[in-house]
Order: sequence, then C-alpha cells, then structure tokens
Amino acid sequence: MALPARNLAAVASIGLRSVRHSHSQPKVALLGASGGIGQSLGLLLKQDHLVKHLALYDIVGTPGVAADLSHIDTNAKVTAHTGPKELAAAVSDADVIVIPAGVPRKPGMTRDDLFNTNAGIVRDLIDAMIAIITNPVNSTVPIASEVMKKHGVYDRRRIFGVTMLDVVRAQAFVSQLKVTPKVTFTDEEVINLTQKIQDAGTEVVKAKAGAGSATLSMAVAGWRFAHSLLRGIKGEKNVQCAYVASDAVKGVEYFSTPLELGVDGIQKILGVGKVNAFEQELINASVAELNKNIAKGVAFVKGK
Repeated sequence: MALPARNLAAVASIGLRSVRHSHSQPKVALLGASGGIGQSLGLLLKQDHLVKHLALYDIVGTPGVAADLSHIDTNAKVTAHTGPKELAAAVSDADVIVIPAGVPRKPGMTRDDLFNTNAGIVRDLIDAMIAIITNPVNSTVPIASEVMKKHGVYDRRRIFGVTMLDVVRAQAFVSQLKVTPKVTFTDEEVINLTQKIQDAGTEVVKAKAGAGSATLSMAVAGWRFAHSLLRGIKGEKNVQCAYVASDAVKGVEYFSTPLELGVDGIQKILGVGKVNAFEQELINASVAELNKNIAKGVAFVKGK
C-alpha cells in the first residue's frame, strides 16, 4: 500500500502564518470523514460537549455525512468540505485535527506532487494539535513531522500518532478476565493478554471476512484521544498514550508511552515506567522494526 501521505503533507504545508484560535469555541477538523472510521468518529465528535464546530473533510461524500450529523440535537456546528480546494477552510482555526484516513498516491503522481505547497493559502497550523490515525502510524507520524520541519512549523508537542486502540482493547480484555485484584496478573496471563492485544486487529479482519478492519473500535479510540486533547486545551491536564517524537526509549526517535496532555499538547513524556523482563524483551525487539518504519517515512518525504 502506498503511504497515504497527501493529507498529511497538505495539512502540514497549508500555511505558515498566523491563525486565530478560540478555545472557548473549540473546532475539530476531521480529515477522512466519509470513510469507515471517519463516519463513526464524526458521530462521536458531534456528541462531544467540548466540540463547538466539527469540520468534515474528504474527497467525496462529505455533504451527505454532514447533513446526517447536523440533524443530531447537540451544540456542535457541522460544516462539509470536499476536495483539495476546500482543505484550507476545513483546517482553518482548528484546535484539533484528526486524520483517520489518507489519500494514496495515484499513478503518475510524484513525491513533489504529493508534498507541494499551496503558497496562495495563508493559514497556520502551529497552534493545532494533529492526531494521526492513518496507518502505518509508525511511518505517517514521521512523515507529518518531516513535512512540518520542512516548512519551519514543527512542534513535537502537537503531533500525535493515535495508539489508543491498544489501550481500549487492553481495558476490554482485562475486564473479561474477572480477576481480583484487577491489577495483578500471573506471568502466563500477561503473555496471553499481550498476544491477544497484538492479534486483535487480525481477528477483526478475519471476522469481517476481509470486508473491513476495526473501524468502530478505532473510532471510539480516536474520539477518546481527541477528547483528551480538548480537555488539555481547556487546561484540564490528563494522561493518555500516544506515539510521538520521544527519547523515552534508547535507540529510537519515536515511541508510544503515556503522556501528560495540557494546553500546549505534550506537557510531559511519562516514559515506559517499570517493566519486567518479558516487557523489556518486547521493547528491545520493537526498536529495530520501529527504526525501519521511521526511516521509511523520513525517506518518503526527502525523496530518497
């Protein structure tokens, strides 16, 4: 699959100047709003009391989704934006930008086409929190970061890879164990839980007979993370996990760990905490694979 980078590049390069933000009237831009994750995520965001303006963007189908959501009796205003020419309006003044889907490179398109800058659009995303769901997150977060660096607007505190689905699944699977106390597990239970979480995505794909992936649970995970960002913006510090630029683990530039979120995004990277031998082995094994994924994303932007 081609790296779905067009939206990431466009968002990162959409503008390099000032923008007005009003945290009392938070705006969330949802890019990929017509897709399987996007529609469900849009429904959850429409019902979130912290969202006052929900801007839906996709390449097709956005007006229908917006019309449907606008009939739900909550305070969030819904606007529809379709196609590249309307992307700037979708993200303008956004406090949080959530990207559940991207547009793959089409035949004949070059990397320059994917990452070109529309210099005629004067906007700025320096103040927006960007939450990336688009897979492969291990690569797409570095893609977004490199594009932002290229245009001089990079802020590592504000770019997140959404890994909340693993947290949601872990909470669900632990609750199903019905163990007491809830935070104590045998070594065998830890290994089995870890394997179950790692295989959960494949389980959903198989259960859907290849007709789809984990869209509903991913939408819930995406909404929870977006809600946490909005809480942080309002001054309510809280903790969530995400994949970010981090030095929490030696030998790799990005990692997913708990983060303290606040007004400016990441307030503190809380690290991996105390781990046992099994967990350390998993971390060590992940570093080499992560570095390959990160290098792939960086090379994609730099054209190597």
